[in-house]
Amino acid sequence: MEIIDRRSNPHGKNLENRRRALERARGAVQEAVREAVANGRIRDTGQGNAVTIPADALHEPGFHRVFTEGQRHIVLSGNHEFSRGDRLRRPPSGGGAGGGGAGQAGTDGGGEDSYRFLLSRDEFLDLFFGDLELPDLVKRELAATETTTPSRAGLSSEGSPSQLDLGRTMRHSMARRIGLGRPKPAELKEVEARIEQLEEERPLSDTALLELEELRERRGALRQRLNRIPWVDPVDLRYRRFAPTPKPSTRAVMFCLMDVSGSMTERMKELAKQFFLLLHVFLEKRYKTLDIVFIRHAETAEEVDEETFFHDPRTGGTVVSTALEEMIHVQRARYPAQQWNIYVAQASDGDNTTSDTPHAVKLLEEDILPVVQYYAYIEVAGSGAVIRGETDLWQAWRTVAERNAHLAIRQVTDRKDIFPVFRELFSRKAGTEVART
Repeated sequence: MEIIDRRSNPHGKNLENRRRALERARGAVQEAVREAVANGRIRDTGQGNAVTIPADALHEPGFHRVFTEGQRHIVLSGNHEFSRGDRLRRPPSGGGAGGGGAGQAGTDGGGEDSYRFLLSRDEFLDLFFGDLELPDLVKRELAATETTTPSRAGLSSEGSPSQLDLGRTMRHSMARRIGLGRPKPAELKEVEARIEQLEEERPLSDTALLELEELRERRGALRQRLNRIPWVDPVDLRYRRFAPTPKPSTRAVMFCLMDVSGSMTERMKELAKQFFLLLHVFLEKRYKTLDIVFIRHAETAEEVDEETFFHDPRTGGTVVSTALEEMIHVQRARYPAQQWNIYVAQASDGDNTTSDTPHAVKLLEEDILPVVQYYAYIEVAGSGAVIRGETDLWQAWRTVAERNAHLAIRQVTDRKDIFPVFRELFSRKAGTEVART
């Protein structure tokens, strides 16, 4: 059964109810989102999706009828045989149909109850990346940016109606009315009621006639004063004023290094691309002031744009040091370590020219790790990974990782391993101060 809510949405009430429902079932929806990514294409992660969760995830306590005891005088809907007041014979013990359970539900075609959520792009990514961060982000420099954020800057007598401060306006109105002596409407009503009472009396004494004349004069003065002194005057209006304030932010850059040599099979390249696609969506979602540099390499390395990095084929030999040298060149030219938070993610099959590995280790340990805050390396393996054993690059990087805590290395052998490895590399560490910009 599928229920679609087609009611109107005055003042966004349905949106608020939907938000509360998502919050109650956050765990189940988050699990469904991750399962959808695992079974789908990571390229479509940022486009939103529809997920289904069990009905138990939204279970709430409620009142229901107990049909095992007590007296009842009800006729259930759908009954065409009995009328109110008919007496029914209790069925013999054990003759009932019983609960049926989930198995019988399936025979009726209903199956297990579930809820289906159509998530927007932002909701999908918030649930998918909710507990991930770039680790150990320390602010090396607060840089002034062109982006500003509105901040409260007192009150103004002019402004947009949407920014009207009703409380301050009414306080000024009350102070003005008290200061000018504006009569209260109740006072005018009392005078008019007394005038009506005197006009109904016949005959009137001289004292009553004099009182009536005074009351009529007073009524005219009260009405005139009420009209002169309005309840709310333009001078009372107060509007909330906002001024643009420069927003300082940390500057960070992520270098993405990928091996596209001939030793990387199409399946292995696809695994590497899946990892970087996931990383790309994560960075775009979480960090609006973060630069991303794409570098691919075979026997030579080059900085490319996003489209070329993910879709342009290339083959050749493998010289890892070329990618490291290109990364060092770009970093020193555009991203000084004193002003930028630098992160690196590298994907490779572990193959490298034997004579190049010592040079790559030297570049990594002496020139790169001292200036970066986190270096994540994933090694993608083909079908022969178990027979092949550890690669030269894996052994070399593992030796460096033992001496440098901010170098993390992981292996990926199948598509289903990508997200667990990604979470392990970028999970939010307890007790770590994270600056989000």
